[in-house]
Amino acid sequence: MLNLSNQHVAEGVWEKVPRKSRPELLRIQGSRRLGRILLVVGILFVIALFLPWRQTIAGAGTLTALTPQDRPQTVQNQIAGRIEHWNVREGQLVRKGDTLLTISEIKDEYFDPNLPERLREQLAAKEANVDAYGAKIAATDQQIAALSLTLQVQLESARNKVEQATNYLNIDRADLVAAQNFYETTRARLARYEEGYKNGLFSLTDIETRRLKLQEDLAKVTAARNKVASSQQALANARIELSNLRAKYAQDLAKANSDRSTAVSSRASSKGEVAATRNKISNVEVRRGLYVVRAPQTGYVVRALKAGIGETIKEGESIATLQPEAPLLAAEIYVRAMDVPLIQRGRQVRLQFDGWPAIQFSGWPSAAVGTFGGFVSVIDVVSSSGGKYRLLVRPAQPQAGDKPWPRQLRLGSGVQGWVILDSVPVWYEIWRQLNGFPPTLQAEPDVTPVKGDTGKEK
Repeated sequence: MLNLSNQHVAEGVWEKVPRKSRPELLRIQGSRRLGRILLVVGILFVIALFLPWRQTIAGAGTLTALTPQDRPQTVQNQIAGRIEHWNVREGQLVRKGDTLLTISEIKDEYFDPNLPERLREQLAAKEANVDAYGAKIAATDQQIAALSLTLQVQLESARNKVEQATNYLNIDRADLVAAQNFYETTRARLARYEEGYKNGLFSLTDIETRRLKLQEDLAKVTAARNKVASSQQALANARIELSNLRAKYAQDLAKANSDRSTAVSSRASSKGEVAATRNKISNVEVRRGLYVVRAPQTGYVVRALKAGIGETIKEGESIATLQPEAPLLAAEIYVRAMDVPLIQRGRQVRLQFDGWPAIQFSGWPSAAVGTFGGFVSVIDVVSSSGGKYRLLVRPAQPQAGDKPWPRQLRLGSGVQGWVILDSVPVWYEIWRQLNGFPPTLQAEPDVTPVKGDTGKEK
């Protein structure tokens, strides 16, 4: 080394300084203390690996109402109309049946202020028409009864005539047989007289007398035959008259029955018109009651969807949003599909609401601060948008050191939830997280029932 400085270091310094610095560099008390600290930390780490750790399934969502009737709803008008007056303002508490909105009619068929009276007049006319058709049916029934009675009398008379003609025919046939017998007898006698005349037993006068007798008997036979033919014609005419009588009265009865059927059909049609008119009267009365839109249940008017006076609204159109008063709250959180099989109804859940600061230790729920308790009430059986499943968490009974859900909670605010599962050692949880395995359960969970199932639950 070049000695460029004006100050010189004594040689004694080079001999004393190394002797003083050497013991400081070789002192071992600090390394022993560090080793002890690392040993204690290692022992504590090993002990911590065997501590119990509660597995959890995290999910996020919003606050909602447990029952559909407690969720926000839109109030709709049932008929089309024109806004005349708003009776509420946004944020106002209304009771069930309170008037929200008053509208007026816009359809020309309902413009008449005396429409119900006009319809009642039409109803009275149609009811009178029904009575008239009823009277016509009664008169037709009487006519049919009279025709039936007359038909029976006429038929009886015609049958008597047929029977009388039949009797006359039988008599005439008997007379014909007798005349024929007399004729045959007379002819036989004439033959014997002619034989005796040839033998000289009878005179010519006797023969001529017998011949005249034969001619008389032949004339009687001919007259009897003509009489039988006349009787047959009379019987045929009686039968024809009987058939004509039946056909005539059958035609009259058919016409009367046709008139009755027409009257019955017209009365049924009039009754239908009466029913339709009554229905229209009822519809008009109900429609006039719908000019006032009322609150379906007690709640707060959140927002008016239609504004201004004179605005026309369609039927079934939403006019305001109503939030029911004091809904039964539930936390609606969404979890992954791979975690749903591990969750069953009744599982405990820790919740953190937006606006309430909290410190959450997922592995040690008892050490969490600012969280609130709940339990799984509903598990959807189908996935929602995004492939996640919805859980409805209801408030649990507050335990020692736990607080009930805040009264200031509002529907729609955010919420974070942790479904608490079984306990496992810390080392197992670290190993599971490193390998990406899902949480484990000590026993197979029950099958999740469908929403609304009222069957037995374990």
